[in-house]
Amino acid sequence: MIRLSEPEISGNEWKYIKDCLDTGWVSSVGEYVNRFEKMVAEYVGSNYAIAVVNGTSALHISLIACGVQPGDEVIVPTLTFIAPVNVVTYCGAYPVFMDCDEDTLCIDVCKVKDFINNECQQRHDGYWYNKNSDRRVKAIIPVHIFGHPSDMEMLCEICKASNIDIIEDATESLGSEYKGKKTGTFGRTGCFSFNGNKIITTGGGGMVVTDDESVGRKIRHLTTQAKCDPFEYDHDDIGYNYRLTNIQAAMGVAQMEQLEKFIEIKRKNAILYKTLFDDLDTVEFLWEKSGVKNNFWFYTLKTLKEDKRGLMDFLLSKGIQVRPIWKLIHTLAMYKDCLAYRIEKAAKVYKKAINIPCSVSLKQEEIVYTGNNIISYFKTK
Repeated sequence: MIRLSEPEISGNEWKYIKDCLDTGWVSSVGEYVNRFEKMVAEYVGSNYAIAVVNGTSALHISLIACGVQPGDEVIVPTLTFIAPVNVVTYCGAYPVFMDCDEDTLCIDVCKVKDFINNECQQRHDGYWYNKNSDRRVKAIIPVHIFGHPSDMEMLCEICKASNIDIIEDATESLGSEYKGKKTGTFGRTGCFSFNGNKIITTGGGGMVVTDDESVGRKIRHLTTQAKCDPFEYDHDDIGYNYRLTNIQAAMGVAQMEQLEKFIEIKRKNAILYKTLFDDLDTVEFLWEKSGVKNNFWFYTLKTLKEDKRGLMDFLLSKGIQVRPIWKLIHTLAMYKDCLAYRIEKAAKVYKKAINIPCSVSLKQEEIVYTGNNIISYFKTK
């Protein structure tokens, strides 16, 4: 089986983890946690970085630190992994589902603007409120889908004018750039994930980056159980056990040392895939828009004849692991009664989009084998 996405463990991972075991620094305090935070902050260009247990906790603690309250609304894409929506409900807030851009699959920024201008109004406290629900629109969580950056320039303009905090879900996009600036650095916070299938991994793990000193300090405090005395068991807030372990951070340091090489390989493989499909009019290989650099964490195909199920079954029968894109979250049972604002394009994308093998270790012959099987499938249709 050609796997969809496997971790690449080929650097100093064993050496650094052994160092943790030999010295006994295995929990959430240690040299590697500090090194990992510093490496990520310097790499993306943020002033502060706080290592946490996963990308979901990074998003959750960011909403709390940015002041999202029970009863608020948070704008989210319907086409995404479910984590950035679930964290909204953890806070007692309400998701407002937004459509996607058909080319990038990221949140439709034009519809975000329409929603704010047509469905919301500003009040004396400076915030914008949904005229129908009477709830404050406090934040938005744009997701850089499969590594492709959202339209951050337009989104930042909209949110600055509307006093809406951007909690940037960059969990899939470490190393991607929008107009020369790394993703994760446009919002009040940026959140990364180091799950086993991400471009670098710590097994689990995540990171929050920010340039806001007060937000960074609050996140560090809350993720260590809000302990306000280094010796006594004294706490001044409801905290969370969200800190990354030194063992995981050691793996993260080793992976960060190889990140640029991983991205180079991902981009080279993407070009090969794209070349294979250039003359095929039945599929579209999603490419990067002008002005962005995609880390190509995942490779995405759109079947132009809405035949993704047949194609997936065929590829699986040939030993090629694939997966469908996520179900639209506003259609799931627990979210079906939430506001979904003019969802049109995402429904079309869901019927067509699949992910194909994208591991860093993917061999050229495996890419060609995958591409040739996709071509042969459509030639027999």
